[in-house]
Amino acid sequence: MDLTERLNAAKDEGYREFQAKLVPNVPPEKILGVRTPELRRIAKEVFASGERDPFLRDLPHKYYEEDLIHFFVLAMIKDFDACVRAVGDFLPYVDCWPVSDQATPAAFAKNREKLLPYVKEWIASEHIYTARFGLRMLMNEYLGDAFREEYLALAASVRGGDYYLKMMVAWFFATALAKRYKETLPYFENRALDEWVHKKAVQKALESRRVTEEHKKYLAGLR
Repeated sequence: MDLTERLNAAKDEGYREFQAKLVPNVPPEKILGVRTPELRRIAKEVFASGERDPFLRDLPHKYYEEDLIHFFVLAMIKDFDACVRAVGDFLPYVDCWPVSDQATPAAFAKNREKLLPYVKEWIASEHIYTARFGLRMLMNEYLGDAFREEYLALAASVRGGDYYLKMMVAWFFATALAKRYKETLPYFENRALDEWVHKKAVQKALESRRVTEEHKKYLAGLR
């Protein structure tokens, strides 16, 4: 059974309708309605088979689920250079936030210094979902032990009217408030962010369990 047959065998019409509402910019005919656990299972099979390289080269894919599987497969590549090269090849074809947000390659966390130039390049991209992915990698990998204050400025420099990109900037800063409150707070006190991003990030921080009640009380006054 080939990949398309496997996906069709696992599709769920009700779930397809649900997914179509989540990604209104993706044509409904591109969505089959296959649940994530099944996609991850198929991705593991593809990764371990002779299908992997031909599948990764076969771009653009026909179905939304194939895009998700593509990123799940990339996330399993252990060699950093091979992984980051394959991610760079795929990002121009990413056309919605779930594909951009689904997978984080394990090889990235082990090679943060090597990854950083790529993250900066992705964030600077005019392609919305490449920039969104770069911001998500900055959020995932560089707000912990690898943190530098310059990363806040890098995220704050991202401007634009696209909803999904602005939402990612807000998500980044809400997470930064949870992990790096002292360093991040001036961006809100000085209203250094786009007004929409500012308000959305504060809202997300107030909803977060990772932000202390004391910090929430202060942030509420900055809305």
